[in-house]
Amino acid sequence: MVNPVLVEVTRGQRIESRHRGMIAVVDESGSLVWSAGETDALVFPRSACKAIQALPFVESGAADTYGFGDREIALSAASHSGEDAHIALAGQMLARAGRSVEDLECGAHWSTDSKVLIHQARAREAPDALCNNCSGKHAGFVCTCTHQGIGLKGYSGYDHPLQQQIRDAMENVTGAVVGHDVCGTDGCSIPTYAVPLKALAHGFAKMATGTGLEPVRAKAAQRILSACMAEPFYVSGTGRACNTLMSAVPGRVFAKTGAEGVFCAAIPELGLGIALKCEDGTTRAAEAMVSAVLSRLMHADPGASDALAGLAHQTMKNWNGMEVGVIRAVLPN
Repeated sequence: MVNPVLVEVTRGQRIESRHRGMIAVVDESGSLVWSAGETDALVFPRSACKAIQALPFVESGAADTYGFGDREIALSAASHSGEDAHIALAGQMLARAGRSVEDLECGAHWSTDSKVLIHQARAREAPDALCNNCSGKHAGFVCTCTHQGIGLKGYSGYDHPLQQQIRDAMENVTGAVVGHDVCGTDGCSIPTYAVPLKALAHGFAKMATGTGLEPVRAKAAQRILSACMAEPFYVSGTGRACNTLMSAVPGRVFAKTGAEGVFCAAIPELGLGIALKCEDGTTRAAEAMVSAVLSRLMHADPGASDALAGLAHQTMKNWNGMEVGVIRAVLPN
């Protein structure tokens, strides 16, 4: 199957680039409500599924043991920009568990946000693991292991008990079977599993509603999504798409990006989960796609629909501030 063009990039009056992709919108029962492209295709969710990966952190009682609230839980499901507040909070989470940056296995990198990068470069000689966009998630991992009395060494490895818990959560939430045959290694060194796009969307419908999940898991899932919606800055950062979308309609939409053009989202009040991928892995297209589909699904509330549509049609400017084209979603009816 050839996936449809879902995003166009114009320059002047001409279309300069096209991005193909696939989108699945699924309700809590698993029914496909709306789709575009090959929704049975296996995709690596990458960081878009961090809310699922955070389930053991909340379910185990680690978050409560260390007195964590919405900000810490949101950071445990984040791909943050490495701003000072992100770095500080990740460090505080580790300290609560008697741990430090040396316990993180995510690696270190400079921020990918140019403004934050300049600030970091002025303030430090080199980044440490707290600067990693996944440091909040890994801080949650470290806290979970410490709370459960599980050895920390190698916690990012496939066979570690923590990763087994995350794998079980992924299977339970999405309904997909995950193992070595669909396993890759993510940028922060933990396993990542390719699952059908439709199953991923169903998983987020279940996360948003609790349908089909055991009570403890349902409570944890809704707590994680609620924390992310309450503290969108700690899920992403200043000016980031996840922050922009969740801030547009506070408490009503969950959205999380993943590398290589992936996005997962949920609309709890409608009982819907969304998963999408830009086929060529382009973030700008994935952002336009998720903005457009969320806006469409919220059509019954014109104010919310309009607020969510901002990233679906973005003006491009050159270095002199001249408008030169647009990035626009072109979803089928």
